[in-house]
Amino acid sequence: MSTKKIIEYRALYKSTKQTTLKELKTTYRNFMKDLHPDTIQDETERLVAEDKSKTIITAYHFLVSIAPETQLKDKEEYNKSITTSNVADYHYEDTVLFVTFLDGSKFEYFGVPRPIYVKMVNSESPGRFGRRHIFNSYTYRSASKMVGSEE
Repeated sequence: MSTKKIIEYRALYKSTKQTTLKELKTTYRNFMKDLHPDTIQDETERLVAEDKSKTIITAYHFLVSIAPETQLKDKEEYNKSITTSNVADYHYEDTVLFVTFLDGSKFEYFGVPRPIYVKMVNSESPGRFGRRHIFNSYTYRSASKMVGSEE
């Protein structure tokens, strides 16, 4: 999942960083009402609707995971992980930094520039570097609660 996908998903839902969960849910329901494959008789149109609905569902779940309300709800747990648990492992793919903490929690940070990642790799303490420069600076979501990966 790259920052490009975030932009695409927000454009699909006509949403911003401040869009509420209620607004996302309303848009999602409207999309699904119009595009649900079970309501379409023509086989070709139904297949197209299935593809579109998969994208809509994936976008919805992703946008919910980075919504301010979701992050606010999980803020105490998040702060505990990033301040009291050391970094167990991390890797970087296409502007996304994946971090696993020793307490077992996992987070994805979006839009992290490669030079910042390189500085983290070269730092004496990746955890301290992350706390100072990454963990509260980039859009993130919990990867611990996800089942499977999304693309």
